[in-house]
Amino acid sequence: MRNTVQGINKRLYPYLTRRVDDNVFFLNWGYEEDPAMAIPLEASDEPHRYPIQLYHSTATQAGGLAGKQVLEVGCGHGGGASYLARALGPASYVGLDLNPKGIEFCRRNHQVPGLEFVQGNAESLPFPAESFDAVINVESSHCYPHFDRFLGEVERVLRRGGAFLYTDVRQRYECPRWEEGLASATGLQLVSWREINTEVLRGLDLNPTPWGGQVMDSLVPKFMRRVARQGAPVRESWIYRNLENGRMSYRMYYFVKG
Repeated sequence: MRNTVQGINKRLYPYLTRRVDDNVFFLNWGYEEDPAMAIPLEASDEPHRYPIQLYHSTATQAGGLAGKQVLEVGCGHGGGASYLARALGPASYVGLDLNPKGIEFCRRNHQVPGLEFVQGNAESLPFPAESFDAVINVESSHCYPHFDRFLGEVERVLRRGGAFLYTDVRQRYECPRWEEGLASATGLQLVSWREINTEVLRGLDLNPTPWGGQVMDSLVPKFMRRVARQGAPVRESWIYRNLENGRMSYRMYYFVKG
């Protein structure tokens, strides 16, 4: 089933990029804490507050990105890369994605000093060993056919002492295999992790313009939209219910290369 889903995703995301407007910068589900994070945002970023907060919380687990050379694997439509490059002061930031249409979208919409976008495969990163101080991966790794290869590549391109800042979701029954995969990456030492279902649900509740509804409506005919939204990150969907009842586990991790 996972291979089938991953095959669908490989075709879905380029199709999605072609169909959506140029203001769909984020594809993640959002995040909010209690009390509210209230991070200061530019006016142009405010409509994307809750997806941005997922990026911000993930990227600051190691204290910040100031002066660092950063790689984001699975950058999607580049909204998170743009925000982090502007707000957290990295020396350089590279966003990589398998979707060539997505990379075209990013280059067209996110022109920020020190930020570049590269088309490439998470399981075979086109960079020399020890090229980066931090690798970020947000809600993307569940699409990768060979998770172990991705982790091996993360370890390869990180410098010693570099941070792997990571968040993603799995069905609860998949979590033991997920944990085994992470534990097998012996060069990456776990610093901390936590489940963030509650924070993601709060983000979904508060987000005034959830991408799931907008995107799903653009992908299917009108008569199919109610069914399609069951597979979207919106309140009435099975995704929302499974996060709420614990059948899915959304987690945030911080590793260091030993």
